[in-house]
Amino acid sequence: MRQIAVTNQKGGSGKTTTAVNLGAALGEKGKRVLVLDLDPQASASAWFGVKDGGRGLLDVFAEGRPLAPLVQATCAKGVELIPASPWLVGIEKALAAEPGTETILRRALERLPPRWDFVLVDCPPSLGLLAVAALAGCGEVLVPVETRVMALAGLAGLVQTVERVRDRLNPSLRLTGLLACRVDARTRLSQDVVQTLRERFGADVFQTVIRENVRLAEAPSFAKPITIYDARSSGAEDYRNAAAELLKRDKPPQGKQRKR
Repeated sequence: MRQIAVTNQKGGSGKTTTAVNLGAALGEKGKRVLVLDLDPQASASAWFGVKDGGRGLLDVFAEGRPLAPLVQATCAKGVELIPASPWLVGIEKALAAEPGTETILRRALERLPPRWDFVLVDCPPSLGLLAVAALAGCGEVLVPVETRVMALAGLAGLVQTVERVRDRLNPSLRLTGLLACRVDARTRLSQDVVQTLRERFGADVFQTVIRENVRLAEAPSFAKPITIYDARSSGAEDYRNAAAELLKRDKPPQGKQRKR
């Protein structure tokens, strides 16, 4: 079971869009996918039509309850969801004095039954406790990057956080890749940002890019992944290509990192 934290501390990077639609594209390919919405804003949950996850995930962090009872079905083939809890907004203050809070999610993930091929964790747009817990609990991290100049500025801090978590909490954590999102091929800016990403990060950048697409932007309003809302759109095509590429980027043996 590949457990992937989908994270970027910058809002609007395509993080939730990627967790939802990459999951749906993997489901189309016959994979069993669990999307875990760890963002108190609950955008991924709302995308699947779930408006309130109740205390759910708060009880996982505060009381050590299991994740499995929180799993819900979705409209996407092969995809299930653990919805976010709005109660998570105050989780950092509530658990500030508790030792080992960063590893609570890891223990919860380890207790999941092995019925999924992928767990995609949609992280909040910050590098706080919840995002660090996701990095400490997952074996891989996928970083969606909006193709805007300011999006590049925060990448160094994110990479440093990943390296610190690897050193201190999760030695097996690896960067699966960076996925360029909201790419507008008509603008020089988007092209330059994609080129800069490839120059800085080389093979860590997906060959697939997610193009700017109106249908993709509309899909959350209809509570459907793009693969269902408009199966022939460029957004659906791009996420299917990203899913195919992710399957090729299989996890190496534990403890071995790909050379940078």
